[in-house]
Amino acid sequence: MKTKSWMILSSLLTLLLIAAGCSGNDGTSGDGGSETEDGKTEISLAGWSSSPEEEKLLKQQLEDFEEENPDITVKHEVIADQYMDVLKTRLVGGEGPDVFYLDAVEAPALIETGVLEPLNSYVDEDFDAGDFEENLIDPFKDEEGEVYGFPKGYSTLGLFYNKEMLDEAGVDVPTNWEELEEAAKELTTEDTVGLGISPEMARNQFIGESGEGDMVVDGKAAFGSEEVVNALQPIVDLRNEHEAAAAPSEMGAESTGEMFGQGRAAMVMEGNWNVPYLNETFPDMEYGVSEIPTFNDSQGTMAFTVSYVMNQASEKKEASWKLISYLTGQEGMKTWTETGLELPARASVAEELGYEDDEIRGPLVAGAEYATAWSDGPNLPTIYNNFDNEFLSAFLGEKSLEEALETGEDVANSEIGE
Repeated sequence: MKTKSWMILSSLLTLLLIAAGCSGNDGTSGDGGSETEDGKTEISLAGWSSSPEEEKLLKQQLEDFEEENPDITVKHEVIADQYMDVLKTRLVGGEGPDVFYLDAVEAPALIETGVLEPLNSYVDEDFDAGDFEENLIDPFKDEEGEVYGFPKGYSTLGLFYNKEMLDEAGVDVPTNWEELEEAAKELTTEDTVGLGISPEMARNQFIGESGEGDMVVDGKAAFGSEEVVNALQPIVDLRNEHEAAAAPSEMGAESTGEMFGQGRAAMVMEGNWNVPYLNETFPDMEYGVSEIPTFNDSQGTMAFTVSYVMNQASEKKEASWKLISYLTGQEGMKTWTETGLELPARASVAEELGYEDDEIRGPLVAGAEYATAWSDGPNLPTIYNNFDNEFLSAFLGEKSLEEALETGEDVANSEIGE
C-alpha cells in the first residue's frame, strides 16, 4: 500500500479509536457478545496459515490453552489472502479480532495509529520478557519503550550449501565475502550457479549496511548513498562480471530455496523455513548450514519475526492477554517450535530444545544476536518496494547499480513526501 493511502487509513483508524471508547464494540469478528452459551469468555484470534503443519501446531496450542483456562474459548480465523488489507479494513469497521498476528515489517505503522493495546502493564515476573532476544522485540516497541507485541517465533538467514557439490569441487565452506565470491566461481557450471540470490531488500539490507551506510534514515530512503552502493556492488558484479550468481527466475525457480533443492544453485542465503521444505521435498539431498559469511568484516544476517498483538478496542483484554502470554510463554512456545517449524524467540526454549547445538539450526539461532530485524519504521513498505524494483534491474544488468538505486531512492522519498 502506498504511503498516501496508508496515511488515510491511519486517520480512519485513529477516529475509530475515539469512537470505540463510546461505542461498546467488543472488538470481535462480529459474533456478538463476550460470552458463549455456556458462560465462557470467547476471544477471537486471527492469523494466516503457511502450511498444514502450522495449523496443526496452533490447534494443539489452543487446545492446551483452553484446558488450562476452562473459562475461555478461542475462536480462530485464518485470513487466507491479502492479510493486512483485510485486517486494516476490519479494524476501521470496528470488527477487528481481539488478538492477531502482526509481522515486524508492518508493526511500526500500525503502532502509530494507536489501534494496538500497549502490553507493558500486563507483563509480570512469571512471563519473563527478558527471555526474548532484544532485537526481536524492538520492532514492536514505540519510542517510549512501550511493547505492543511478543514474538511467536522467528527465523534468520543462514548460508545453505550443497555438501556434495562443495566436496567435488574441493571448496571449503566460506566464512567471508572474498571466500564466498571465489567459492561461487569455482562451483558454477553449465547448469548450476555458485550462489543463488534473492534480489530484494528483505534479504540484502544487512549487506547494504555492512559498510558505513544506512538504507533507511529518519524514515526516508537512503539506499542511493555511495556507501550502500559500494556495499551491494559485489553482489551485482558476481552475476554480471563473474556469471557466478543468479536470481531464481533466471533458473526456472520460484525461490532460492527451490533453486537450491533442484541443484541449480550450490549455495543460497535462506531461512529456517527452508529446512522442512528441503527435508520433505528433496529428502535425499545432503546439505549443510553455516552462519552468513562476513561482509566488510561485519557479521550480519536478517531476522524475520511475527508477534501476537492485542486490539486496543477489545473489551476482553484480560482474556486476550492470557492467550498472548500462553502462546509466547515457555510452554506454548515449546509446543510451537519443537518440530522446527520456527525457531523459538525465547532463549530458554531454544536451549531446552537443543537448537543452539543443532548442526542445521545452530547457525540460524546464533544469528539472532546480531541480526538486522526486518522492520525499519512506518515507511519501510514504500522504501522496499522501490528498492526491489530498481535493485532487480541492476542485478540483471539493465542499468548501473548507482543509477538504479539513486532513482529508486528519489521515487520512494517522493511517495513518502506525498
